[in-house]
Amino acid sequence: MRKFASFVFGSVMGAMFGAVVALLIAPSSGEELQARARKRVSTLRDEVQNAYDIRTAQLQAELEALSSSSEGDEQPPKSE
Repeated sequence: MRKFASFVFGSVMGAMFGAVVALLIAPSSGEELQARARKRVSTLRDEVQNAYDIRTAQLQAELEALSSSSEGDEQPPKSE
C-alpha cells in the first residue's frame, strides 16, 4: 500500500510540475491562456451536466418500469 501511495503522490506531483512548466513556456499571453482554460472548463462542465441529465432520465425510466411491473406482479398473501 505504501508503494502505491508513493506512486500516486509522485504522479500528482509530476502532473503539477508539468502543468506549471507548460504554463510558463506557453506561446500565448496569460489572458489568452485563462480564456482558453475557462472555455475548456465550461465545455467540460456542460458535457458532464448533459451526461448527468441523460443518465438521470434513464434511471427514472427504469425505476418507473420496475415499479409498474412489480405492481402487476403483486399477489395477495396466501392464507393457510
